Amino acid sequence: MMRTLISLLLLGLAATAQAQTPPSAAEIAGYQGLHRAAHEGDIAAIRRLVAESADLNARDRAGRTPAHVAAFASNDAALRALAEAGADMNALENRVYDVLTIAAVADDPEMVSLAMELGNRADLVTSVYDGTALIAAAHLGHAEVVRRLIAGGAPLDHVNNLGWTALMEAVVLGDGGPDHVATVRALVEAGADRSITDRDDVTPLQHAEARGYEAIAALLRGAGN
Repeated sequence: MMRTLISLLLLGLAATAQAQTPPSAAEIAGYQGLHRAAHEGDIAAIRRLVAESADLNARDRAGRTPAHVAAFASNDAALRALAEAGADMNALENRVYDVLTIAAVADDPEMVSLAMELGNRADLVTSVYDGTALIAAAHLGHAEVVRRLIAGGAPLDHVNNLGWTALMEAVVLGDGGPDHVATVRALVEAGADRSITDRDDVTPLQHAEARGYEAIAALLRGAGN
C-alpha cells in the first residue's frame, strides 16, 4: 500500500506539470495557416492551404499539429478535413498526447469516435505515464468515452508506468460516484481483468472495499446488476 500512496503523490505532483495544455490565448492569437484554420474550424481555409501544399503536420511551440489544435477546439469538421488531406492522426505533441487522448480527457465522445474512424489508434501509448486514451478516460469517469474506446478496440488491460490498468485507475483515482461506477461496469462487462494488482499486490476490489465504494466493489465481485 505504501507504494500505491507514493504513486498517488507522484501522480499529483507530475499532473501539475504534465497535464494536457490547450493552446493559450496568446498562442491562438499568434496562429497562422493551418493552425489558425484548425482552431477556427475554417474548412475552406484548410482546403485552400492544403492545395497550396501547407505542411499538414507542422508543429507549434508545444509540438501541437493542426489536428491537435482541432481536437482541443472540438472542431470535428476541421479534424476530418485535415485527416482526409493526409494529416498524421497518431502524432504526439510535446506532452505525449494524441488527438484521441485529448478528446477522451475532454469527455468528447463524438470526437473520440471520429478520431478512431479517421485512423487514430486506440492502442497508442500516450502521456508521460505510458498510458492510453482508455486509462485517461477511466481515471476521469468518462463512461461514454470508455464505452466508445472499448468498442473501438482499446486494450483493456494495458498497464501504465504507475503499474495501473484502466480498471485500477477508475477505482484508485475515481470518487466512487455514478460516473466511475458506470466506467467500472463498462470495463468489467467488456472483460477487463479484475485480478491484475498494483505494485503492492492490491486488487481493484481490495481498493474499492478500502474506500467504501460498495457499488464498485459489487461489480468487481460479479454481483453488480
